[in-house]
Amino acid sequence: MDASLVPADTSEDVRERGSRVAVLPVGSYEQHGPHLPLATDTLVACAVAREIAAAYPVHLLPPVTIGCSHEHAAWPGTVSISSVTLHAVVRDIADSLRRSGVEALVVVNGHGGNYVLGNVVQEASARGERMALFPAAEDWETARQRAGVTTSLLTDMHAGEIETSILLHTHPETVRPGYEAADFVADDRRHLLSLGMSAYTASGVIGRPSLGTAEKGKELLAGFADSFAECFALLTAVTVAVSEESDDAGDSGDGRA
Repeated sequence: MDASLVPADTSEDVRERGSRVAVLPVGSYEQHGPHLPLATDTLVACAVAREIAAAYPVHLLPPVTIGCSHEHAAWPGTVSISSVTLHAVVRDIADSLRRSGVEALVVVNGHGGNYVLGNVVQEASARGERMALFPAAEDWETARQRAGVTTSLLTDMHAGEIETSILLHTHPETVRPGYEAADFVADDRRHLLSLGMSAYTASGVIGRPSLGTAEKGKELLAGFADSFAECFALLTAVTVAVSEESDDAGDSGDGRA
């Protein structure tokens, strides 16, 4: 079993850990140019989630491996599900976790096209449920600067310096030769949702993979682990507060009876 993708926990492991925060990697199965695998976003999401699980007492879940990749439909191998389906899958997982006593869910998103995950989190939070989406844009930027990634987040859109670096660190065997000469820049992508990626790149790459290194990948993941502290503190503080309020309400009820 590949523990980098599917956790090897037993029920007893989960019981002993007693975590009230679960971490769900969500990726995609889409083209990443000629040098990175279709599963790149899933591998990246799992790498970030695994780094988090090594530093915080969370319940690490297996990934959702297919997401909303409709903008990549022009390339062979790309598979998508609808935003409605992804919304339902994540909500069902959150509901199931709460029934088993895990009150908070962090969705670690590895694919920018999974826009609906933001709606899932917003709606859950409005219902009073504990959910967060990670990494935020600010987390990506902080990690980028820490790792010495020179390409901006705008330019490093797909199969570029960041993704190539993370895979060179975590799964170097999946990075094909040729990334050193695969750079392509297309910063103005204002009609991406209407035209898809094929209107902006023939290779599928938008970014500078030639600048990717394993060391940058290692530092990127360390940066995500550090910036997760605020997210974890927020969810656990709210969880504790909700639990204490419930206990107080229960005590008051017993007294009145």
